[in-house]
Amino acid sequence: MLIAWSKQSYDPVLWGVPKGSYASNPNGPCRTIEFRKMVQALNCIGLRVVLDVVYNHLHGSGPFDENSVLDKIVPGYYLRLNRDGCIEQSTCVNNTASEHFMVDRLILDDLLCWVVQYKVDGFRFDLMGHIMKRTMVKATNVLNGLSKDTSGVDGSSIYIYGEGWDFGEVEKNRRGVNASQFNLRGTGIGSFNDRIRDALLGGSPFGHPLQQGFVTGLLLQPNDHNHGSKADQERTLAGSKDHIQVGMAANLRDFVLTNCDGQEVKGSEVLTYGGSPVAYALSPTETVRVVRVFLMNYIWLLSILLPVIHSSTSTRPRDQLLSLSQVNYVSAHDNETLFDIVTLKTPIEMSIDERCRLNHLATSIIALSQGIPFFHAGDEMLRSKSLDRDSYNSGDWFNRLDFSYNSNNWGVGLPPREKNEKSWPLIKPRIGDPSFKPQSTHILSAVENFLNVLRIRYSSPLFHLRTANAIQQRVRFLNTGPSWIPGVIVMSIEDGHEGVPGLSQLDPIYSYIVVMINVCPTAVSFAIPTARTRTFELHPVQVVSSDEIVRNSTYEALTGCFTVPPRTTSVFVEPRNT
Repeated sequence: MLIAWSKQSYDPVLWGVPKGSYASNPNGPCRTIEFRKMVQALNCIGLRVVLDVVYNHLHGSGPFDENSVLDKIVPGYYLRLNRDGCIEQSTCVNNTASEHFMVDRLILDDLLCWVVQYKVDGFRFDLMGHIMKRTMVKATNVLNGLSKDTSGVDGSSIYIYGEGWDFGEVEKNRRGVNASQFNLRGTGIGSFNDRIRDALLGGSPFGHPLQQGFVTGLLLQPNDHNHGSKADQERTLAGSKDHIQVGMAANLRDFVLTNCDGQEVKGSEVLTYGGSPVAYALSPTETVRVVRVFLMNYIWLLSILLPVIHSSTSTRPRDQLLSLSQVNYVSAHDNETLFDIVTLKTPIEMSIDERCRLNHLATSIIALSQGIPFFHAGDEMLRSKSLDRDSYNSGDWFNRLDFSYNSNNWGVGLPPREKNEKSWPLIKPRIGDPSFKPQSTHILSAVENFLNVLRIRYSSPLFHLRTANAIQQRVRFLNTGPSWIPGVIVMSIEDGHEGVPGLSQLDPIYSYIVVMINVCPTAVSFAIPTARTRTFELHPVQVVSSDEIVRNSTYEALTGCFTVPPRTTSVFVEPRNT
């Protein structure tokens, strides 16, 4: 979970320079001093800083452009050229060539500078797939090798992740082995899992905006878009469930599960609609502190920002969690916010209460999955950009975050023409309808629900297992095969018992966990024969939740039947003391 996120600048003229527009004076040493003070202040309140780095392109090129620097030093060397000698532009402008030795060296030196001189705690690589794998592996090794004795930095706590998209001139290793999703397995470098995002929301950011997915109403609450026949929708929904389950198992390529056809398959044998494997992660790799510190401090920070639901969770964070190579997410800064995309894809007649529940349900799936959970800033408060799909240049008017929780910024105007005009006919009736705007009570409830699911994640080590073998041994998905109940995912996580052969004991409090996700508009019951006579109960965090709906979740020991209310994620635990 990434808390403080600073950006190096998306149109870099020079790498290694804090962006001057954030400084009190962009000239002179102010930007450097103030950036260092900012990192220090954030660290003092328990937050870590991740820097968004853009090494895949440069703002200027050629001998005359005032923003051209590296291309003037050695023309044609730092930038990637095509066969005609022209600069490749697939990233957006002036692609850099990390396959060249000095570009590789410059990236490594720059990363060291940010870590040693500025005490940055991690890096998110923009379009990481356009950088060579060897550069990323070198960076990981160099940074993880730092020590407090030699450089004042604990390198083992530095985390690197990025966008492992494979496209453009580097696609399929055409310029060398690039840092794409499939090439990074086993390196410990994180990459975004777009498979789980698309399965949850429907379609893709490049498809029809009304294409529904598992969470947004496919088959169960259809909108006006043509999704094909009922059989087509059933098949798509079942396939989406398989994709989500693979993602919830850390997207491990060797994880074995029962697919929608009733066959036992590996994660790598579950295919996307384009025919490529859903799973690409090899295994959880190294132990790193940074991710847990991020997430636990987020609970602590929100508990301070929201005193009405302040609780004992505002303790200082514990210090250890593994780094997985899998980053699960459902929304990020690109494209519409989670609230906006749920609002766009769900039926126009759906109530705001229902949409808010779906927003939380989507984040709960990410939070309770194995791997690293990533949340876009504002997911927890129903953040809206008024359906702006690309707000990089939309200013504070569309990008506003309201930590008073009075507004989520919905309906502040028609989003700018450049990237949104094609969707204006869909956008206008929605943002013009006052019933689509959540009230402060909706936002406060969303924040509390988000905090609760984070508390649940860190109430048990079973939600963040350390090895691929542990995930395969302990995580099971039920409600599978062709006779599944549509719209329901059931995941169990089993722990061992001290002194009993078999699984080792990891959790001193709970011996068994069942997570039941119900996206249906009605309550659903599901019986687990092996759960009969066991002592399951609703997770204590949900028992005391102000969400009356989740409190209605039940378990019947005689039949092993779990009942979950509509649009709800319920977590059942078996305490060891019973």
